[in-house]
Amino acid sequence: MTGAFTAAAIVGTGTMGTGFAQVFGQHAVRCQIADASAELAVAARERVLAHARRYAEIGLLPEGADEIAAEQVVACDSIEAAVAGVDVVLEAVPEDPQIKNAVLARVESACDPTAIVASNTSAIPISDLAEALRRPEQFLGAHWFNPPQWIPCVELIPTVHTDPHVVATLTGLLRQVGKQPSLVRDSAGFVANRIQFAMFKEAVAVVADGVATAEEVDEIVRGSFGFRLPFFGPFAIGDMAGLDVYLGAYQALSQAHGDRFEAPELIRELVAAGRLGHKAGHGVLSAPDDPAAVAERRDRLYAALGELVNDVRRGGTRAMG
Repeated sequence: MTGAFTAAAIVGTGTMGTGFAQVFGQHAVRCQIADASAELAVAARERVLAHARRYAEIGLLPEGADEIAAEQVVACDSIEAAVAGVDVVLEAVPEDPQIKNAVLARVESACDPTAIVASNTSAIPISDLAEALRRPEQFLGAHWFNPPQWIPCVELIPTVHTDPHVVATLTGLLRQVGKQPSLVRDSAGFVANRIQFAMFKEAVAVVADGVATAEEVDEIVRGSFGFRLPFFGPFAIGDMAGLDVYLGAYQALSQAHGDRFEAPELIRELVAAGRLGHKAGHGVLSAPDDPAAVAERRDRLYAALGELVNDVRRGGTRAMG
């Protein structure tokens, strides 16, 4: 397949599947959707149109977004009808390996041999799903995030069998519809969910230990390290703070809370080598040429975000256009 992304199939029309259809439709990509029955597919298409209409009313999509969706999103009577003649199939059925394997087998039997088939699993290893396929070279994971209409990241997870051309092609197609694909190795939970679920588990432990309520935890996370994350990832933040500072914090945390807070060996090694972050010229990441300029940009971004957050908390509408 070469050229523009022209036709996609969505198999599974829950929250994620209808979100995919919304994205494709708004980018002039014909989207054929299917579910366990024709009735479910028709109902899903109506939800896509209703959401597009509502998004246009509140300024998140242009006027007439529902008309665009109506032209591009087609409800099909079966999985076989939906996948016929498309460039890419996205499977978004429930997170159950048996269900996914059965659906993927139907997809592979009915779609064009050159079509890319991608699973939207959140945590199941892609290699496990690939084992049941006859054309694993055309298959990979494509993990979107909820709500898929607005979250830019899509994790792309090939297996050892996936054709590199398939990865490159799907990367281009996702960029065409406004997404930011990131290539990761196959591992249960991939990247985002391994980190997210580790954080969630510790948040639950904080509440269980009586340190803070669930409401207080949410407020603290939003207003502390969560406030930084729109602009900087965890390694960039660690390098700014100083890895020696992190090592000291890990030592205190492990003394109080046990081995789960033992300092990572990588951090120990970097600190021992004098790679402390920006203040030492290098850390986990390569240090910027001008750390002062990065700090100034950081401060401007945080100040702007702070104004936006405060406006929202006061009941303002600046965030909604």
